[in-house]
Amino acid sequence: MTTEFYRREPTPRTAWRQAVLMGRNARTYKFALGSALLECAAAGHTEVPLQELAEPYSMALVTRLRDAPQAPAMGGDDDFLAVSAQETDECLAAGRPTERLLQAACKSMPDMVMDRFHNLAGGTEVAHRFYELSGRGRDRVVLLTPALQQIATSEQAAGLRTELAARWSIVESAFALGIGRGLLADELDVDVEQWLLMDRRRRRPVTGVIDALIGFQYGRCLICDEPITAEDKAAVDHVFPFSLMRRFDFVPGGSQPDLDRPWNLAPTHGACNSAKSDRWPTPEELNRLARRNEAVMNSPVRLKDNLRASLNHAKLGSRSPGSRWPAFIRQVQAYFD
Repeated sequence: MTTEFYRREPTPRTAWRQAVLMGRNARTYKFALGSALLECAAAGHTEVPLQELAEPYSMALVTRLRDAPQAPAMGGDDDFLAVSAQETDECLAAGRPTERLLQAACKSMPDMVMDRFHNLAGGTEVAHRFYELSGRGRDRVVLLTPALQQIATSEQAAGLRTELAARWSIVESAFALGIGRGLLADELDVDVEQWLLMDRRRRRPVTGVIDALIGFQYGRCLICDEPITAEDKAAVDHVFPFSLMRRFDFVPGGSQPDLDRPWNLAPTHGACNSAKSDRWPTPEELNRLARRNEAVMNSPVRLKDNLRASLNHAKLGSRSPGSRWPAFIRQVQAYFD
């Protein structure tokens, strides 16, 4: 399914979204590296010493460590996350990583995260590489590829950074629960007044609905299919209009489709959303929604399981989660017709 996501829009941006949004993460090193790569490429660098890249990488991690767990440390006091936790206060006070943290980062980055950033499930890689390592030891240099330069300076660059932060927040929220993946299904609610994904157990915001979903739409408006850029006013659309729930006397937990769930919410341009109002979605919009939801099924476990819970509620028989979305949407159409 991740390869199908790329085939529909075969660009370096899509390959980046595959790596960031669809990877499996036991830890959050990939997000810190992605943040550092975008920062360096946006500054115009085509190559950067590993120790220089390690600075924004390390600071991204210690900044997040202040507020959220980044997974349990493994390997005792020499583990990079253990060192990061011990050095956090000093790094934040100084505004830069300590020498000890930089040394730990330079030692661990090549094998721990840089060797795996481009990997996808099934032993494959994304279609575009974003860096290469050159040299050894203290002389190691990170060569930033034209593909990375292109996405870091594109009109969607700001959006890619917010998508990465949203993905990071969803993974952190799973770590914060401290419970097994088998218990994580349907643990996200939506605050429809502020458009936030909420941790149902702790009643805390996880991330914004737009930031969590827009990357799976290629950064595009679900209605007009044009890019949503930093200059655009974005909105969240109920693809099947919320007015249907009022018309059909929706009861929480009942058999009716819940249109306030992430499966039915889509980032759009504000103007497109206003013009759509309460009209029925077009076939093109429903097709985009099905494809978007199929892509989300390859996403972080909490977001994926939220969508899977909606599928299970519909009691569809297919064993393939992705291919069930067109059937699910047809079932919703039939219910409200």
